[in-house]
Amino acid sequence: MMRSTNDMCGICGFTGATDERAPILKAMCDVMAHRGPDGEGQYTDDGIAFGHRRLSLIDLEGGNQPMVRSTGEHAARITSPALAGDGTPALGAEAAAAKGDYAIVFNGEIYNYQDLRAELEAQGWEFQTHSDTEVLLTGYLAWGEEVLDRLRGMFAFALWNRQTRELFCARDFFGIKPFYYTVQDGQFIFASEIKCILEHPAYERKLNEEALEQYLCFQFSALDETFFKDIFKLAPAHCMTVHADGTTETRRWWRPTYDFDESRSREATVDAIDEAVHESVRYHNVADVEVGSFLSSGIDSSYMAACLAQENPSIKTFTVGFAEYEGERDEITWARELADELHIANNSKHIGEDEYWEVLPRVQWHMDEPSADPSAVALYFVDQEAAKQVKAVLSGEGADEFFGGYRIYQTPFANQKLAWAPKGLLRGASKMARGLGVRGANYLERASEQVEDWYYTNANGVAFSPEERNRLRVGKRANAEERIPTPQELTAPVYAEVAGLDETTRMQYADLFFWLVGDILLKTDKMSMAHSLESRVPFLDKQVFDVSRTIPTRLKADNDQTKLTLREAAERAIPKDWAQKEKLGFPVPVVNWLRQDRYYNEIKGWFTGEIAQQFFNTDELVRLLDEHKAGADRSRKIWIVYMFLMWYKIYFVDKKAPEKPAA
Repeated sequence: MMRSTNDMCGICGFTGATDERAPILKAMCDVMAHRGPDGEGQYTDDGIAFGHRRLSLIDLEGGNQPMVRSTGEHAARITSPALAGDGTPALGAEAAAAKGDYAIVFNGEIYNYQDLRAELEAQGWEFQTHSDTEVLLTGYLAWGEEVLDRLRGMFAFALWNRQTRELFCARDFFGIKPFYYTVQDGQFIFASEIKCILEHPAYERKLNEEALEQYLCFQFSALDETFFKDIFKLAPAHCMTVHADGTTETRRWWRPTYDFDESRSREATVDAIDEAVHESVRYHNVADVEVGSFLSSGIDSSYMAACLAQENPSIKTFTVGFAEYEGERDEITWARELADELHIANNSKHIGEDEYWEVLPRVQWHMDEPSADPSAVALYFVDQEAAKQVKAVLSGEGADEFFGGYRIYQTPFANQKLAWAPKGLLRGASKMARGLGVRGANYLERASEQVEDWYYTNANGVAFSPEERNRLRVGKRANAEERIPTPQELTAPVYAEVAGLDETTRMQYADLFFWLVGDILLKTDKMSMAHSLESRVPFLDKQVFDVSRTIPTRLKADNDQTKLTLREAAERAIPKDWAQKEKLGFPVPVVNWLRQDRYYNEIKGWFTGEIAQQFFNTDELVRLLDEHKAGADRSRKIWIVYMFLMWYKIYFVDKKAPEKPAA
């Protein structure tokens, strides 16, 4: 493995001057101690306060943060605020002496930091540590904001210019690492987790009901403004400057684009994919600690684990499943068989029914905002298992969005069979089929519309429609005079950026800005950090995307199969049975659980309780429960509401973290 001082961590901070900065920073850092149990650092200067929690992989001394740099031409004096003997930040004279000209707090991994360091050294810049943090800080001094275009990795950081009294913040290409912020009374407050901002006394906790409206349709937080009023997410590939007068300026520094290479052969495309994935896995294996890998039954983690095994044959892999699914070739069986084929170690766990339900409150607390994805809980457990043996793990997120992996991406191909039919006829047939309860209504409806009309997230068809939402909602927002935007209106600006491309590519592009960042990557970060585990995502690499963006849609998906050329590339590393296997994800048995009296009665108590009465028509909620118990599948809609109610109780009633279940 290559030498690295990269760390996963949590960052926080705020502008402005107050005599209470030390205890505020301490409280903000303490509430996200799970992101970095190995160390804590603080930095204060006139107008700025930075906090940092560190999950160290190596080099405990050299990579401490916040990191401060003083420059005299290209010479460097790197310092980090000292820690007292008991490990608490020293905010007195020692820290005051380490002001420097620039200070940074950084969460993430810069995988090409060694290449960038060599380039900077050739220009005369000097370094005092082996950390990617110092390379990032020095790169900003050398290239300014253009450093962002040179980075290869995942990152969220804030950088203070002491001379101009400006704060520069940025988030990575695809939004792998989170960055939340708010402006209160002229103070800019930011953090890796919302719960840190809630510890700042300038922020008053308020629910953003507009976020609830969209959550019911998307099944995740889909707006730039979070469920907490006036707390926002910095969008992926965006940066922000906070000026000395308190004003902010945000810009987009990168946008994914497509340029299909129709002249390249299918075999050459497969070659390009295989080379890019192997190289990315090699970069993501940069560490001085052991890097493990998740291993499910699907192609993404199987291909990735096989590539990692070629770099390190002694790797450990991790799998979870549900006892209800035990039997022939379930999730764990597939993983174990592949691990045997690859001669690598596999650690597996069947998640028990009771422990799944017991951990739900803790999962919602870690997520910061309500998440209705049942697989987030499964991810919590596989991260927990991995964290017992390794500090870093590879995960397969991004392959579906890059290479056409979701079955829903095949819909445009199926719709072509009805291209001859008038749209009005298809709409009428869809309404008739829906009224009669006949299968095929969704198929007919989608064939009669443009993809922008019906595809807004992968929750389409399982979450609430705007009409269902309007029947369900009561309370302040439901009674407001202003009109609630539809999901289609929210996604329209994204679709407009790729208006000239085919429907499948437009769906992929929309997912980059909604499903991927709002659901997939959020749970990846929050569930791994819940266990102080670094989760790395090799498919979500800039160089891998540069290959995927050139692949024509016909080589990504067709009416019969998804991820066509990615599967062919994977066959070079794993057996065909695994490379061609359909996607399972985490098959959580929620559908069956919700029909049991035990869980039906428990959720009915939530659905008729005081919190539910504030926001919902409880008769409608009970109707959903009864229909599901009678045999109709209403599980996702039930879960969406149930998780919101649980989250609201944690953050607005109890206002404290739930007890952590025994491991």
